[in-house]
Amino acid sequence: MAQNDDPESPEVPCEIKLINCAFCVFFNVIRRTNGIVYRFLRSAFDLKTCPSKKPIIGVKTTDITIDNSRNLWFRIYTPTNTGDDAATAGLPVIFFFHGGGFVFLAANSLPYELFCRGLAKHLSAIIISVNYRLAPDYRCPSQYEDGFDALKFIDATKLEDFSGNLKQCFLAGDSAGGNMVHNIAVKAMKHEFSKLKFIGNILMQPFFGGEERTESECRLTRAPLMSKDIADWMWKSFLPEGSNRDDPAVNIFGPNSVDISGVNLPSSIIFVGGLDPLQDWQKRYYEGLKKYGKEAQLVEFDNGFHSFYLFPELPERCCLMKETKEFMQKQLESSNI
Repeated sequence: MAQNDDPESPEVPCEIKLINCAFCVFFNVIRRTNGIVYRFLRSAFDLKTCPSKKPIIGVKTTDITIDNSRNLWFRIYTPTNTGDDAATAGLPVIFFFHGGGFVFLAANSLPYELFCRGLAKHLSAIIISVNYRLAPDYRCPSQYEDGFDALKFIDATKLEDFSGNLKQCFLAGDSAGGNMVHNIAVKAMKHEFSKLKFIGNILMQPFFGGEERTESECRLTRAPLMSKDIADWMWKSFLPEGSNRDDPAVNIFGPNSVDISGVNLPSSIIFVGGLDPLQDWQKRYYEGLKKYGKEAQLVEFDNGFHSFYLFPELPERCCLMKETKEFMQKQLESSNI
């Protein structure tokens, strides 16, 4: 992807420019200024996929329901190119939380179906992609409650034909899902699980923010798929009435932050894009973890716009997969010592 000297109008492939235009039209059509969405239109534009026990690109999928009343379920992605079923017994498990600003998309949305299949195949891991309730119908902390309840369900339930290693678990998510990784990890590390052991957090361009305007938010006004105005609207849809962007769920290490010094968080890797308006908040999150003495690694992609990893044709996507695999391998080796 070529560099562009105009920081306010970054150069991206034509295909992505078209996708960005389509997203902007979609976003403006389905939203209201008060944070409410037109639910029918939101569903109409979201292409869903079905699970497949027949492997597709070497990965089979199964859906498991937790609670129908709140549409809480998860999709399991199991790689099949490791040999017979017994060969998957040692595979690590990644709990994945999808992005979408807490307002859009689902675990079975086409972009995340393709992405999670890629994760399972390239990382040789079992992916458990959690479907959680969406704002504004269900505001914070509903999404964190759903994610945590999924962990508890898997810890307490014997899943049929599931052979992942629950002592080698990772929490992963992109954008809003990356935000969920932190908030759920803090809660999970205070809970006593009987089977689950978490050894790493993977945050892909996590959705953080605050009342302050950062340099990257002001500079990258025409970046693809994300802007401060889009982020502001999403936070307005997500946060409880009366809250602002300095809520501790949003501004993790801001003026209302929660002390995590006593929380034994596993090592984290944070992916940041140089064309993402949210990058300053993501870097502050990394710095906050380090300040509290937590093990963390920051990986920057200069040409990475928000959600770049959903586009297989981009070289940065391959680099993200490689960095993630190396991070996982390091944590797996440490957990076996």
